[in-house]
Amino acid sequence: MTKIIDGKKISSDIKEELKIKTRNLMKDRGIQPGLAVLLVGDDPASQVYVNSKQKACERIGYKSIINKQDSSINEEDVLSIIEEWNNDVTIHGMLVQSPLPSHINENNIILAINPIKDVDGFHPVNVGKLVIDLPCHVSCTPAGIVELLKRYDIETRGKHVVVVGRSNIVGKPIANLMYQKKEHANSVVTICHSACQDISKYTRDADILIVAVGRPEMIKKDDIKDGAIVIDVGINRVEANNEKGYLLVGDVDFSDVFEKASAITPVPGGVGPMTIAMLLSNTFDAAEKS
Repeated sequence: MTKIIDGKKISSDIKEELKIKTRNLMKDRGIQPGLAVLLVGDDPASQVYVNSKQKACERIGYKSIINKQDSSINEEDVLSIIEEWNNDVTIHGMLVQSPLPSHINENNIILAINPIKDVDGFHPVNVGKLVIDLPCHVSCTPAGIVELLKRYDIETRGKHVVVVGRSNIVGKPIANLMYQKKEHANSVVTICHSACQDISKYTRDADILIVAVGRPEMIKKDDIKDGAIVIDVGINRVEANNEKGYLLVGDVDFSDVFEKASAITPVPGGVGPMTIAMLLSNTFDAAEKS
């Protein structure tokens, strides 16, 4: 029987664990983890995501700062806000929500954030440390994937992990995580991307298939082998005849693949909730080390 990998439940478990750890950190050392988020513009998806972060912070006892700015803000003023937060000892983690307006250089913003407070794991210092397996903040979605594999006791040692997608946010970091010589990793990793002429040639050989490309339901049952573990990172809106006018679907055709996989993440409710959970976990680690 195919097993549902329930990211919503695991995310909730992690938040409850962090709630207890936060209470103890405040009691023992007087430190309240602080997370600051800068939201530029009025992108609806970004607003929903930022609001979710704020509610999660309040639930587990973090200090939460949300700074909302009009899309007309210039890059210099964004950098000024970041510098202020870099110097604020009550803020242990910060992020600038993407996407940013076109007149703001996202790389400049990432580079301006103190790597110690870069709880998104995007700064080159953290990326470099990840590659050579030094302690660092790991990008939240890949970290969440590893946590799901760990908590569902899915064997990864020597398994063939195929990653579809090579983004800096998911594809590259999850590949780096999975080939490291450690528990819940130590896998043989293949990365597929748009230059691959026949992706299914590789996906059909995957023991663990991780898909993160943003193409609705591109992976079908003929693209996987019997008993594969399927991790669907995609979240796409497709038109539907319902009250909302759309459905959220992944990069994997869930209903088509379900019976053939041995375990699979649903969309929504799979990898998505883990992103915020790991953001909160990174923030706690930064506070604990402060």
